[in-house]
Amino acid sequence: MAGRLRQPTGRYGGRSAEERQAERRRRFLDAALQLFGDSPGYRATTVAALSEAAGLSTRQFYEEFRTLEDVLAALHLQVNDWAEGAALAALAEAEGMPIAERAAAAFRAYAANVTGDPRRIRITFVEIIGVSPRLEEQRLARRSRWVALICAEAAAAVERGEAAPRDYRVAAAAFIGSVNGLLHDWRAGWVDATLDQVVDELVQLLMGILRPVDRAQGT
Repeated sequence: MAGRLRQPTGRYGGRSAEERQAERRRRFLDAALQLFGDSPGYRATTVAALSEAAGLSTRQFYEEFRTLEDVLAALHLQVNDWAEGAALAALAEAEGMPIAERAAAAFRAYAANVTGDPRRIRITFVEIIGVSPRLEEQRLARRSRWVALICAEAAAAVERGEAAPRDYRVAAAAFIGSVNGLLHDWRAGWVDATLDQVVDELVQLLMGILRPVDRAQGT
């Protein structure tokens, strides 16, 4: 398919073309969350199957997307946006609190959002892996946003005297890898712990990375 089909214009049934397009896109993404995130998975899903699950036609699919990879890309971004939004909202509510409390609030919100729907974990940690260089670049780009968020929190903690001043980028990247791996393993049943225990362990790990000033100075 060389390009998407042209969109209809004007109002129909009291809704604008933009509103109808947004609704179709939402239905395709909802169907993709089910098929990619549960069964049969991204690699075994066809355009026809996705369109049927969405209650739409293949023609309507090509009005919104060029390929199934485009759908997976959009869904991966959406799942990450949900998780990021939950973490940022928690940080906003924890404004002015010590770094340990802020970290606990943010990661508890993040973990609850990601693990609350096992399909989101599969999209984020399984289906997106190894699809194409383009999606690998997108996955790493989204990971870099989490690294940047941690570095920003670390910088604020340094300003408050709660952490030692240093470059936290490598440590933040290592921490994000730990978060992803632990949450994936926990949801798969490989880690015998409650979600609160998992979050507490992650917060302790983050606090160790931040290296309180007295520890960094060897006192």
